Amino acid sequence: MSGVWIFDKKGVARLRSNPTRESFEQKEPPPHGTATAPGARPRVLVYLPANQVIHSYTELEQRLLELGWTRYYNCSQPNLLQFHKSDHSADLISLPINFSNFKSFHMYDIVVKNRSFFEVRDPFPKDVTTEYSP
Repeated sequence: MSGVWIFDKKGVARLRSNPTRESFEQKEPPPHGTATAPGARPRVLVYLPANQVIHSYTELEQRLLELGWTRYYNCSQPNLLQFHKSDHSADLISLPINFSNFKSFHMYDIVVKNRSFFEVRDPFPKDVTTEYSP
């Protein structure tokens, strides 16, 4: 048997044979970020210069524009929000049009292409910082 054993709050274990597939079938997104597998901690994207947690595409687009990214309107991909660095670069960031579908792997794509400016973190506890508010 292969898979991941998940323990619920009562200590009962269940084997999930394909946790990646199940994570995409979740009805509602996690409340404070995204996770790629059941039981994984949710993550948030943080804009490092301002220590700002990104809560929407409006905030993300503002930060990307400041860093020289341009919104790319591709009629053949209406379900994607895309940004490119310049006409002379192959860098392209593709995101789902709905922010509730914004997952950890999208965050890491942004981090890889903007290493000094973004970071993926565990969400802050509510009482630790005023920057984070769900």
